Amino acid sequence: MKIVFAQGNPGSEYVWTRHNVGFLAIDELTGHFSANFAPKPKFFADIAETTLAGEKIMLVKPTTFYNETGMSARALIDFYKLNPATDFLVLHDDLALPFGTIRTRVKGSDAGNNGIKSLNAHLGEQYARVRIGIYSPLRDQMNDVNFVLGRFSTEEREALPALFHTTSEFIEKFVSGRFEPTKLSLPL
Repeated sequence: MKIVFAQGNPGSEYVWTRHNVGFLAIDELTGHFSANFAPKPKFFADIAETTLAGEKIMLVKPTTFYNETGMSARALIDFYKLNPATDFLVLHDDLALPFGTIRTRVKGSDAGNNGIKSLNAHLGEQYARVRIGIYSPLRDQMNDVNFVLGRFSTEEREALPALFHTTSEFIEKFVSGRFEPTKLSLPL
């Protein structure tokens, strides 16, 4: 079994914010598989289950806030006795990458991302990540918190399906054992 774990904040007020791009990506994947999220309080998450490339996968949206997602990840890893290095993939926003850029990693530091800091504190640094760039020139006009909690522009929202399609391809590579570090800039 594999876990695809999205970073984001619960609540309708955060749905289209940049910080929730992980949630948006996993919602798209869940819709593709006609899977439904169900609340799982003991894991501090909403979880949908499906099969991809012959492997059972859990699609996870933590119900903790972004900066505390490590609690949910640890509960899942412990309960299912999984190895974060081989069974756990995180989808999250990356403020340092331009919008339209996706970078994958098999391990690493938090690079200032508080959600990843929480995951690293609970799991260590050995787990796969799909980092989805959210930077735009608007970032230079405001602080980090206001930018990441700000909503995507109309043009960005129109480009999200292409990003999510590529993200889904990386998820399939992870599940099938073909995941490797890469950086890809989409022509949006």
